[in-house]
Amino acid sequence: MNIAVMTDSTAYLTPEQREAFDIHMIPLQVVFDDATYEEEVDITASEFYEKVKQQKTLPKTSQPVVGKVIEKLEELSQSYDAVISVHLSSGISGTYQSMVAANDMVEGIEVYAYDSELSCMAQGYYALEAARMVKQGASVEEILKRMDEMKETMIAYFIVDDLSNLQRGGRLNGAQAIIGSLLQVKPVLHFEDKKIVPFEKIRTKKKAISRIKALLAEQAADGAKMKACLLHGNRPEEAEILRQELAAEFPNVEVEISYFGPVIATHLGEGAIGLLWYKV
Repeated sequence: MNIAVMTDSTAYLTPEQREAFDIHMIPLQVVFDDATYEEEVDITASEFYEKVKQQKTLPKTSQPVVGKVIEKLEELSQSYDAVISVHLSSGISGTYQSMVAANDMVEGIEVYAYDSELSCMAQGYYALEAARMVKQGASVEEILKRMDEMKETMIAYFIVDDLSNLQRGGRLNGAQAIIGSLLQVKPVLHFEDKKIVPFEKIRTKKKAISRIKALLAEQAADGAKMKACLLHGNRPEEAEILRQELAAEFPNVEVEISYFGPVIATHLGEGAIGLLWYKV
């Protein structure tokens, strides 16, 4: 069976990664007042952050256009019998459900939609693992089983630098945002039941980062091989400093850097920092 691997743009895999592992991508969209952009296609992360600074209102986000999803699957059906398609959490987007529905809309290819229950490089790791296994001749069932095993230890925490994005996006009311700003509260967020919810409220970003590092330390204490990824909202230098600290502190953890692209950054805002990990 010829198996294709696909993910959506919120995995934020680099073009080089997608090309090297033959991973197909379907883009989500950000909608500004003047135009709609497909992330990773029409607008880069850096372009997005600059454009947000020029706007008075936050953009909106939208899942992939159904017509383009069908078009992509029809294209894949010419060369593949099945596609494993990894998507951001169904609790924050309808993309996964759209892909499930697409299985009945296209003939000649079987669609195996996979709900990462997270986003960003977490779903990227699932797609990369699936692509590696395809190259090794694994079956769909073997790949899905392996991704489920990864999910048992896959976890992510996020810190937002500015509460106003959460407030303007309807995730925090005005009074809470004002109080939080005055007290310099930096909420640590995580995914619970597929949705982003507060994990803890901590007074400063430095303490919030220390708290997440402590959570990683608990998981890394047994010395098992792990992968971790630092995610940043237009803060590459800050992410690199943290990466070096983590690499020195946790020799059994391979630490990489990725980013929050347009769709996810719309909700988390510039300056957000995240850390995700799983046991290899």
